[in-house]
Amino acid sequence: MFKKSYITDCEGPLTLNDNAFEMAARFIEDGGELFKTLSLYDDYLADVVKRENYKTGNTLKFILPFFVCENLKNRDFVDFSKCNICVVEDSKFLLSYLKEAMNIYIVSTSYGQYIEAVSDYMEVPFENTFYTDVDMDCLHLNDEEIEKIREFKELILANPEDYELFDDIFYGQIAKMEIYEKIREFEVVGGEGKKLAMDKIIHRDGIDIGNMLYIGDSITDVEPLAFARKNNGISISFNGNEYPLKVAEIAIVSPSAVTTTVIASIYSNHNRETVLKFIRDYNNSDDLNELFDSYDVENKIREKFFEVFENKDYPIIEIIDDENFEDILKVSKEMRNNIRGQDIGGLG
Repeated sequence: MFKKSYITDCEGPLTLNDNAFEMAARFIEDGGELFKTLSLYDDYLADVVKRENYKTGNTLKFILPFFVCENLKNRDFVDFSKCNICVVEDSKFLLSYLKEAMNIYIVSTSYGQYIEAVSDYMEVPFENTFYTDVDMDCLHLNDEEIEKIREFKELILANPEDYELFDDIFYGQIAKMEIYEKIREFEVVGGEGKKLAMDKIIHRDGIDIGNMLYIGDSITDVEPLAFARKNNGISISFNGNEYPLKVAEIAIVSPSAVTTTVIASIYSNHNRETVLKFIRDYNNSDDLNELFDSYDVENKIREKFFEVFENKDYPIIEIIDDENFEDILKVSKEMRNNIRGQDIGGLG
């Protein structure tokens, strides 16, 4: 065990996918639009209504009855996930370095079937991952219920901002169906669920509470980012939208995970204060080669960084404050949409 732990969200910092959205778009007619609408409803319940004991990421539960209507099973989730992994450039390079530097964990809201496929591909032990554990094989609807769910889909698509209607559908009518009891048992690892995963990691590794780095990009990362920052760890928004940028201390805007590798290497060898000093120096440096020398950035990381950005603008690495927030948000969302696509980039 190392003395520091690297804890990362999956979709965003490591992969370009939104697996659940992609499956909805593939298997459900108008499923992509349905998923986006339910995602906005999820954000509304978490960020506006602030529903009691609500966990962000519940879109993954809302969409399940619609998957059941298409007779999708665990095997379908597994097969689709294995064949549709799209990674952030150099994310395998990042994880390869981290294996020799820190304890590595993936903490994701995504379905377990997808996270298992990613952990195999990235060569990260599956036991070092946290995810939303959904058993599709135990979910069933009778013929009458299938017709009702299909009617609900049409109502949702026709009334995308009628959240009173959504409340009635999900917390009224579907709640009366037998499938609801099974779905309710599934624990979504989003928001507070991710923070609870961090508690388990700290206990498992026996590390000091401040010796952790958390990196995320969306609304489901707010609580773990805030937790890391409050306890003097490293909190990073990677191509994030407004939600993580409001709570993280550091913003990275980059098409490549090699940028994250630079920060991880400095943190693994030093501490939070050194990372923050490096970022300030990075933004005032006329010679990054010399700067990397002074912070003992390893040759393989330095070479990869300059190879990636040889003919590109250097990535943004900044300490977030009130003055630069709007500027960072603009370029961060642009990068997010450019590398993940507008549909996925626009999800909360």
